[in-house]
Amino acid sequence: MTQCGNLPVEMNTFVGRTAELDEIAKLLTRTRLLTLHGAGGVGKTRLALKAAQSIRDDYPDGVWVAELSSEMNGDLLAGAVAGLLGLPVQAERPVMESLTAFLADRRLLLVLDTCEHLVGPCAELAVAILTGAPDVHIIVTSRQELGLPLEIVKVVEPFPVPPPEAADLAEYDAISLFLDRARAVAPGVRTDERAMMAIARLCRRLDGVPLAIELAASHMRGLSATQLADQLDDRFKLLADGDGLPVRHHTLRTTAGWSHELCTPAERLLWARLSVFPGAFDAESARGVCEDERLPDVPDVLASLVAKSVVARVGDQYRLLDTIREYGRDWLGELGEGELMVRRHRDHYLSTALRMGTEWYGPRQLEWACWAHRELPNIRTALDRCLAAGDHRAALELSGALWVLWCYLGLVREGRYYVDRALATVGAPDPARSRPLWVAAHLALIQGDMTLARSRAEESVESAQHYGDADAEANAYIRLAGHRLLTADPDAARSYALRAAARFREAGPPDSPAPLSVPLVLAMAAAFGGDLDEAVEILRETRLRCEARGELSHRALGDYILSLALFGRGEVAEASAAAREALEVKWRLRDMVGSALAIDQLARIAASAGDGYRAAWLLGAAQRIWIAFGLPGPGALTSTEPRQIAAVRATELIGEAAYTRAYEEGAASHIEAAVAYALGD
Repeated sequence: MTQCGNLPVEMNTFVGRTAELDEIAKLLTRTRLLTLHGAGGVGKTRLALKAAQSIRDDYPDGVWVAELSSEMNGDLLAGAVAGLLGLPVQAERPVMESLTAFLADRRLLLVLDTCEHLVGPCAELAVAILTGAPDVHIIVTSRQELGLPLEIVKVVEPFPVPPPEAADLAEYDAISLFLDRARAVAPGVRTDERAMMAIARLCRRLDGVPLAIELAASHMRGLSATQLADQLDDRFKLLADGDGLPVRHHTLRTTAGWSHELCTPAERLLWARLSVFPGAFDAESARGVCEDERLPDVPDVLASLVAKSVVARVGDQYRLLDTIREYGRDWLGELGEGELMVRRHRDHYLSTALRMGTEWYGPRQLEWACWAHRELPNIRTALDRCLAAGDHRAALELSGALWVLWCYLGLVREGRYYVDRALATVGAPDPARSRPLWVAAHLALIQGDMTLARSRAEESVESAQHYGDADAEANAYIRLAGHRLLTADPDAARSYALRAAARFREAGPPDSPAPLSVPLVLAMAAAFGGDLDEAVEILRETRLRCEARGELSHRALGDYILSLALFGRGEVAEASAAAREALEVKWRLRDMVGSALAIDQLARIAASAGDGYRAAWLLGAAQRIWIAFGLPGPGALTSTEPRQIAAVRATELIGEAAYTRAYEEGAASHIEAAVAYALGD
């Protein structure tokens, strides 16, 4: 792997846990599956990440962290982990099979963080990986054990707290944690004897639970340690039992409630509303979902919650820790706003997805691609909530509105999962089906399912004509054209493309730019029909149009087709440059189909240029992509003959043994290494 993992940067000081870190390192020499088990707020995640950081040099293929608190759908767990590793599994090959094949010869550490709501799927995933990938180790953090025979469980306890008679308070990690976090908000924190005794009393009251201690310390800006301890004492007395003893298992919830009381009404309301987000969110989404006449200034209130450690800021995003989110969700229910906020969350992502579709063929493609990949947890949650609640029409509209994500940003399999489920719940006739049907046709084409692609596209045409949806009809014709191209009927493909052009003109305003998909289909039809000069002319004109709009995705597809045509005309250097430009953009967008096709094309070019080693290496790398990603292979998208010719030529150039070695090197490479090599000279 060229990457060494995705361990997050530490946002503040790690305190204590020296013995636990040593024990985890030793346990991982005895087991490949270690579960850090403990209550919420006890520090399981932070301990796992610190332990992983301390032993990362033992794993040449990296330490990879899958944060699962926002993943609600066990069916998509393997795909989420695959995507994390740069393996956005697509098509009909089982995801678990693709993932284990990818990991089979790698030595890495996988951290599955926050698994208690997905114990069954996580256990299934762990067994599959550990069985198929002998050098992969897994650390799990969970409030519940996975229950596997090969699992070693390490219980994570709260920090030890000083007894009332303790003399040397500074040696306790609970005290050190409180002081470290308190100094971050109030640099002049007093540490005289009286203050230290109050801090010790406070840590005892909080049972040494790290998150509870951090929440308490965040209030030191306006209170002394003594005042803080007194207030917390009063809060706990409300929950004391008949003997006056606090209900210990309520420690963190009580501290969250106390922090809640110290918030303003606006802060409490935003805290509750933010609990609708399953994980991270940005300021724009917080404002779009939460702001209204009751809460008119979300950015300022959000900043206040960050200052009070209720909301954590990570880069340009924000998140609530799980326990804090659970408290907010309960409060949201008390306010009677639960269903309202779920609808607002859904509507925000639907409207944003629609805007992405409207602006996709323009200068904001990379910006929208980043948004879509970053917001996947929220998108999945919105879809899953719609399907679970029987809000089928909304699920259909949202799954169709996300066509950019499914069709052009690498989420083919996941798109098929959601679109097919949504279509199954809303029967014909219904106007909301027209767009999801052509999206399903597009995904089936990528997966090599020609029969389904044709039937979905034809049904989309019928639905769109019935309801007067010219845009959906035009897009369905483009997919029928693609079907004809891939079934060797370029004349029929040209006819469908021209029909699409006419419907696109009817769909848009008179001054709207012509769609870019039509000339690309016409260029492919010309190239596949043998008229390379016409194809080159169309493509060069289309490239200028793409550049004028700042569009990248169709420009890159055009560059790939141009490379085919130029290579056919014997212009090898120009064909190589065009294929490299196509690969660079397709990889930036995580378009796996486009990336694999471009690498195959560069292998053909290398063979024709006499570089047998490079050709063999690239053929192996491309084949690994087709197989590992579960794609149908180049035979479903283009002729396999050029690839076979390239393999024969490379073998002639360097011999069978050298070809096999180079091919196997390429096949063993990570996708990022393959792309870097393909883009090099």
